[in-house]
Amino acid sequence: MERLHYDVVIVGAGVAGLYCARHLPKNLRVLLLCKNQSWECNTFYAQGGITIARDIDDIPIHIQDTILAGSQLNDTQSVQKLSAESLGILEELLNDGFGFDREESGALSYTKEGGHSIARIVHSGGDSTGRNLHTFLMRSLGHTLWKSARVVDLLLEDDRCYGVSVQTKKGLVHIYSDHIVLASGGIGGLFKYHTNAHTIGGDVHGIILEHGLKLANMEMLQFHPSVYVQTKTARKYLISEAVRGEGGKIIDSKGERFLFAYDKRGELAPRDIVARAIVDYCSTHNEQAFLDLGAFSKETFSARFPNIYRELSACKLDIPNDLVPISPAFHYCMGGILCDITTRVQGMTNLYAIGECAYNGVHGANRLASNSLLEGLVFGKVAAMEILGAVGKNPVRYFPFDENVLEKEGDAHLRDLLRKIMWEKVGIVRTKDKLNAALGGIEVMLESNIGRMLSLRLLVARNIVCSALARQQSLGAHYIV
Repeated sequence: MERLHYDVVIVGAGVAGLYCARHLPKNLRVLLLCKNQSWECNTFYAQGGITIARDIDDIPIHIQDTILAGSQLNDTQSVQKLSAESLGILEELLNDGFGFDREESGALSYTKEGGHSIARIVHSGGDSTGRNLHTFLMRSLGHTLWKSARVVDLLLEDDRCYGVSVQTKKGLVHIYSDHIVLASGGIGGLFKYHTNAHTIGGDVHGIILEHGLKLANMEMLQFHPSVYVQTKTARKYLISEAVRGEGGKIIDSKGERFLFAYDKRGELAPRDIVARAIVDYCSTHNEQAFLDLGAFSKETFSARFPNIYRELSACKLDIPNDLVPISPAFHYCMGGILCDITTRVQGMTNLYAIGECAYNGVHGANRLASNSLLEGLVFGKVAAMEILGAVGKNPVRYFPFDENVLEKEGDAHLRDLLRKIMWEKVGIVRTKDKLNAALGGIEVMLESNIGRMLSLRLLVARNIVCSALARQQSLGAHYIV
């Protein structure tokens, strides 16, 4: 067991954590921690692109689109900051040499996704925006990164965080720091079907609850409507909304575009509407939903969406000629660790939360497509600026090592059971009876002889269920009948 000291510790190496680190000078001792390999994060798998207001005049329209998609549960100040800062973020990335896709004229190429009034989403490498952005930020990372470093606790007392407890291959390490930034991602691993990196399980959310800090709006969970789920792995193949934005159609086995019966925007309605429509239509009519890619040639599809083309082709689908069977799957958590517009966790002076793990109100009840990478960039930079403007250091305060068993025999089985319960009872369409049944199952598991990491997941699952029960009226992604 070891004790180390840094100026700043960042938990997570996705877009939010990396962009925060990018704006911290090299004279600071900064340490980034990631649970596995650095690319095992949701940023790496992000396909659609980055929302950028087209110009100053588009900012209020982007704000309006974001708030409409979020069912007006958004924090207006956070949304205004998100959109207003987007033009500066684009300029930074262009000046630093990041390669966005361009038209033949040399102008930036913009695409449109569900819920957007106009095409305002920039992309890189077709559907490789997240992968390319992550690689770009990693190549220029000027600070230390630890891989295979799992945060198992926060060292908290009163309103200060003194550091993190980290499980590494060499054992347990306490890393003390003046500032701790949480950029640990979402909660995909709680669900049987999801699009997230396999490392994403909500551990840090559970630690937050354990210490009496708050999660907000955790019932607001987004299920992506177009996912190829016929794979053996828990992570399913996401088919970007941009595919529908550029001509992909959702049909049933008879070729009918049934979405227009639910919303006049059809395939370009916000994600929660499309996902619910697919579930309702398929269950009511005993049908299967398909993605029809007939608007594309093989050449145009493989050039615009190379990763999707490769993954679906590996599943023995002839793209774009074959219809692609699709189903919704868990995709994104709009709720998270309660923080303010400065990214400070509520009630804490030197603990920050950014990216998908954070709740600053920007997404409301339903995230507008491709706002997530932008959020990580904008608020990652905000956190860095707050740290640079902070005064004073943590006093010396050492914590004892907690030797609770992290994993116990039987945890894997219960973890799979939890994922099944969450998918079947806390999914796209909820009922009070199903939620109460889920809560009962979670409570039983919490009282079992389980390891610490499973316990943290269960705390988060319980919070989600209780939040869903507390919100008795449907709103945005929370749909209860």
